[in-house]
Amino acid sequence: MDDFLFSDEPTEVVEQEASGTWKVIIVDDEPEVHAVTKLALSDFEFQKKRLEFLSAYSGEEARKVIIDHPDAAIVLLDVVMETDDAGLQVAKYIRETAKNNHIRIILRTGQPGQAPERQVIVNYDINDYKSKTELTAQKLFTVVMSSLRSYRDILAIEQSRQGLEKIICASRDIFATHSIEHFIKGVMQQLTSLLGTVDEAIYATSLVASNEPYQKQDQLIVFTGRGEFEESEGKPISEVLKPEQLDACNQALKEKGIVYKDNYLFAYCSSEYNHSSMLFISGIPEFLTDTQKHLIKIFTQNVQLAYENVQLQAEIEDTQQELVYRLSEALEQRSTETGNHVKRVAYICHALAEGYGLSNRDAELVRMASPLHDVGKVGIPDAILNKPAKLADDEWKVMQSHTDKGFQILKDSRREIVNAGAIIARDHHEKWDGTGYPLGKKGEDIHVFGRIVALADVYDALRHKRCYKEPWDVERVVTEISNQKGLHFDPKLVDVFNSIVEDLEAILVRFPD
Repeated sequence: MDDFLFSDEPTEVVEQEASGTWKVIIVDDEPEVHAVTKLALSDFEFQKKRLEFLSAYSGEEARKVIIDHPDAAIVLLDVVMETDDAGLQVAKYIRETAKNNHIRIILRTGQPGQAPERQVIVNYDINDYKSKTELTAQKLFTVVMSSLRSYRDILAIEQSRQGLEKIICASRDIFATHSIEHFIKGVMQQLTSLLGTVDEAIYATSLVASNEPYQKQDQLIVFTGRGEFEESEGKPISEVLKPEQLDACNQALKEKGIVYKDNYLFAYCSSEYNHSSMLFISGIPEFLTDTQKHLIKIFTQNVQLAYENVQLQAEIEDTQQELVYRLSEALEQRSTETGNHVKRVAYICHALAEGYGLSNRDAELVRMASPLHDVGKVGIPDAILNKPAKLADDEWKVMQSHTDKGFQILKDSRREIVNAGAIIARDHHEKWDGTGYPLGKKGEDIHVFGRIVALADVYDALRHKRCYKEPWDVERVVTEISNQKGLHFDPKLVDVFNSIVEDLEAILVRFPD
């Protein structure tokens, strides 16, 4: 330790610079050791960052400093302090209790016989072991430099691991998006997670058609935007960007890569289908690490695939819905009811399902499947289906059979919508009090989809003309449905109906006969 004593103590503590510091914790019960250590490392610098010293004079103090400074890079730890193994217990505390596996532990001892090196190295997760008598100023410099390099590399690995985890989560969240409208919101949220801040964004692609009839096919059109670009949907990207931004965009497009400018970036997005797309993000941090840039590169490669996945998902669901509507409308044309009946019932069901507290997915499912509620009528003769007078008993039995016919047609499908349609076809004429058909189910034994469609179907039928009746006014319909609370209809559902009847009336206006 005498080799340390080659000058007076420094007159002032090293100030933390703008570029940051490396935190070094000195744990020793001798104040002289603290002073000499700071002196020997006073001019130390690594990657343009100086050292910031934190002192603890006992094992108990060391534990508090470790907890208060989880970002410390090195701890210079004395073995013998208030007890013969105080330093060893601190080392154990750091790894096992504080769960800090990043900090480099350099054990220093003036009495190596009390803590033999081989035994300590084997039994404790430390990174170096030095006798105070051998730790000259030069050797201290060397061990601190090598420890900081290790700490830097460990942080880089950890950042990469966290970044990979974020990318996996981001890709999962984006690919799980089933709504085109939510796509850019998801992109923004994940980029904010990766970068810490994002202000504005544009996603432009050649996959969407522009508002201009003679637009070039490969022209990038704004699909969606955030911030000041929210109103730019459908416009060519050349019309919404500033000249310097457009230059950067064209550069990214030409290089098929990412261009960083001041506080924004343009990222070319591509997939195996070779569609051209561009992601513009502003409000990014002034200084991005190599890890962040690498994560952005990976993320933008996934964005295009995610967008095409969302678009394909929307196309499949739209196709399914159109087929369901067209099938239902074809069936309705056999009767004197109009095709818009099934559309009205679908959206009425969605509103009731939301008010009832069903999940967004279930509300969408009942909306998409409800048009299939009367599919069993395909097996009902026209003479019975369109009879304007009251049905005879035998005719009524035939009419009631449409519920089971519909269930038999749709059951056992591997498609969620078709299976939901089977349940609705079977249960939509059951009544809360058990007097319905075909099975006489009661209360919550009736599937909630069937209960919702039952009310929606009756509401729409009463509000419109049928071969056997004239339309009822809304007050009469509300009174009738309220009177059937707990009899025909689920009481809670009737309460929901009464609370949103104005919204339901708007649906009738939206899809008139």
